[in-house]
Amino acid sequence: MVTEFYLLGFQVSRGLRTFLFCLFLVVYCLIIFGNLLIITLVSTSKNLHTPMYFFISQLSICDILLTTDIVPNMLYILLNNGGTITFIDCMTQFYFFCTSESFECFLLTVMSYDRYVAICNPLHYSTIMASGNHVILIASCWLFGCFLMLIYTITAAKLNFCGPNIINHFFCDLVPLLELACSDTFIIDLEVYFLSFPIVFFPTTIIVVSYTYIVLTILRIPSNSGRQKTFSTCSSHLTVVSIYYWTIFSVYVVPTKGQTPTMSKILSMLYTVFTPLVNPIIYSLRNKDIKKAVQEIHRFGANFLTKKIKITWKICIEYYEFP
Repeated sequence: MVTEFYLLGFQVSRGLRTFLFCLFLVVYCLIIFGNLLIITLVSTSKNLHTPMYFFISQLSICDILLTTDIVPNMLYILLNNGGTITFIDCMTQFYFFCTSESFECFLLTVMSYDRYVAICNPLHYSTIMASGNHVILIASCWLFGCFLMLIYTITAAKLNFCGPNIINHFFCDLVPLLELACSDTFIIDLEVYFLSFPIVFFPTTIIVVSYTYIVLTILRIPSNSGRQKTFSTCSSHLTVVSIYYWTIFSVYVVPTKGQTPTMSKILSMLYTVFTPLVNPIIYSLRNKDIKKAVQEIHRFGANFLTKKIKITWKICIEYYEFP
């Protein structure tokens, strides 16, 4: 029985691997910094203590979890032109990967519903999204995602791996694991089919219906400025949803017949590295409230630093008795 797997990663020249290592290291640092900045701003700025920004901070937490689960080991593989991972570590990585992906599907659905209520039923928004309700929604998303993916991972861990242990990928994903399984994969294929409805298809349907009503409501607004102002409140979320679901569907829904392993790795990088990188950029560049919060923190930090420098200089003058 197989007790460890060997991840091939990117089988390229040493110079290109060094370049990719430096590139992904910088990208990983930017992802952590950008998402931590979003979390800090939402936690400290009173203007951002609303359900919408609370959901954005949860998206940042999810992105940090996803990239931390994938990227550090990918950097190790790039340095060593491949690397081994134990069976337990592989299943653990697979579990946290699936949990973060499923949570993001649920979270984007909740955020689309939040925008639907804010635009289509603004008078009832404070009641529906009252203090505590949005926390319950997020807790339900986390619990639901963790529970479903736990069942999923346990079933995958019970598969027999008795042959080759080489995974032509940079992390433990489902498709490469199933290709190495010696036992029948009918049960897990059935689980994939049934779990795709609550995790992918139902959330996608809710998002499409919500934005259909949002667009119809916006079109009924008489003034152009009013339509633009209303649409700007959900344009960032719509952009994130489009990027996320495009990458997910391109990897797991579109038929992969004839797709090379290199193309599969590139597409996987889009939702494991690219999406967590652009999410904070989209919400920071296209959001006036976050820009204002960043300016306030920058102004506070500059004033605090100036005061400390003045106090330090005053102490030095008094201690050395400068004229």
